Amino acid sequence: MRVVLFTGKGGVGKTTSAAATAVRAARAGSDTLVVSTDRAHSLADALGLPVGAGPTPVETGLWAQQVDSQARFEEYWGTLRDYLTMLLKHGGLTGVAAEELVVPPGLDDLFALFAVHAEARSGRFDTLVVDCAPTAETLRLLTLPDVLGWYTDRLIPVHRRLSGVARPVLGRDLGALLPDDGVLAAVSRLRHALADVRDLLIDPATTAVRLVLTPEAVVLAEARRTFTALALYGFVVDGVVVNRVIPDGDDPWRAGWAAAQQARLAEARDSFAGVPLRTVPYLPSEPVGPDALAALADALYGDEDPIAAVPVEPPLRLVGDAVLSVALPLADRSDVVLSRVADDLVLTVAGRRRLLALPEVLKRRTVAGASLQDGRLEVRFLE
Repeated sequence: MRVVLFTGKGGVGKTTSAAATAVRAARAGSDTLVVSTDRAHSLADALGLPVGAGPTPVETGLWAQQVDSQARFEEYWGTLRDYLTMLLKHGGLTGVAAEELVVPPGLDDLFALFAVHAEARSGRFDTLVVDCAPTAETLRLLTLPDVLGWYTDRLIPVHRRLSGVARPVLGRDLGALLPDDGVLAAVSRLRHALADVRDLLIDPATTAVRLVLTPEAVVLAEARRTFTALALYGFVVDGVVVNRVIPDGDDPWRAGWAAAQQARLAEARDSFAGVPLRTVPYLPSEPVGPDALAALADALYGDEDPIAAVPVEPPLRLVGDAVLSVALPLADRSDVVLSRVADDLVLTVAGRRRLLALPEVLKRRTVAGASLQDGRLEVRFLE
């Protein structure tokens, strides 16, 4: 099983790149499902065919799916939504306002990834190509198991003991505001489901992320930030796709654009050194349909296998038994904040925060210092 996720800023050709990769993989003999978690429903437009909420046949060896996350939303968030809504209404908010506040932005995108996990574990396909929503926040939300895990492992046992004492004291009305076993079970169920999805998506033997961008300063800057964030959260990036590269020409207008793009391409190669960077020329027409997408894949991959794993350094590794090494490519030292909470390291990079559960060998050791060198944060522990 191979899972390849495509992400990037909206409008850079992310969906087209994902669809082209899926067509190429299927025509090479791999039973392939291309899944879109993007609510824009542009996958059907790229394929030139209607795409349903379940795997829809496209051609021999290729299926497509536009995920409808509503069912999983109700399964995993319904109980928590009802409890949180009740709390807010008790605080004086109206029904509509309360219901809007208990649905965090990006939650639909997160639950859409549950469908990816289900298809990956079904064994029906050799390859899953995922067209993610145009934001790295979907992947960031997969750090929720760390937060929920802290709550379920540390607070739930204490909460259950205290609530047995507090309910009789508070009375029926206030006691009803305390979460019951059903709410706690929903938190635990969501936490384990998120952990299953995250374990699949950060497994370097199975899954890789590919960044898609265009050779423009603003787009490249966002791709650089996304690259750092993906490494922080443990995702392996095994490729960068640069779309819409304008070839040089005789007229001054095109020559000017081509020169500007070449400067951005040089920056991209420096930024993503060590990661394969592939370019696609600005095509004369929009690639729609499997045959046009196959031609795009030829330009993108040449004779290479589009889903082959690329050897990359793991985002997190233990060096000896006293150094924890975390990949933070393109990070600036001034943006990195490190602290220790019990058995976890709290790592914040440019406002993005991750809880890192320490390996058993480091849990009882004290942090001696840290340094950021060559795109890796080396955290040293006393031996």
